Amino acid sequence: MTATNPAEQNLQHQELVRRLYEDCFNTGKLELVPEIIATDFSSNRGEHGHAEFTANIAGLRKAFPDVHFVIEDIFGAMDRVAVRWSFNATHSAPFAGTAATGKAVTQQGNVIYQIKHNKIAQAWVQIDRLGLMQQLGAL
Repeated sequence: MTATNPAEQNLQHQELVRRLYEDCFNTGKLELVPEIIATDFSSNRGEHGHAEFTANIAGLRKAFPDVHFVIEDIFGAMDRVAVRWSFNATHSAPFAGTAATGKAVTQQGNVIYQIKHNKIAQAWVQIDRLGLMQQLGAL
């Protein structure tokens, strides 16, 4: 279904981003990534394509199998959607060179997504990696 005006279209874009968090990050349904992420996806963190995006989610879920993202804010205009999220998780396997600690952690982040042809084509990600690594005792 294609929206007829920019406001309706952006609401559809927001629902696409919600699906990413609810269906992929939170539940691990990685087979859905190609429906949500463009094949030519890129991010400021160096990820390219849905295969690398899928690997990123898989790595996160391996280290933090109970990870649960909460969308704190979501809004947008035109082809952009901004989301502010937090997650809670338990560090159960190695992550970023740090052995599993069993510690409960939280992380916050902000992402701006660009949507093209009803898929996420680009992302600009800002996360509190320092805070996460401090919680793990890595720093």
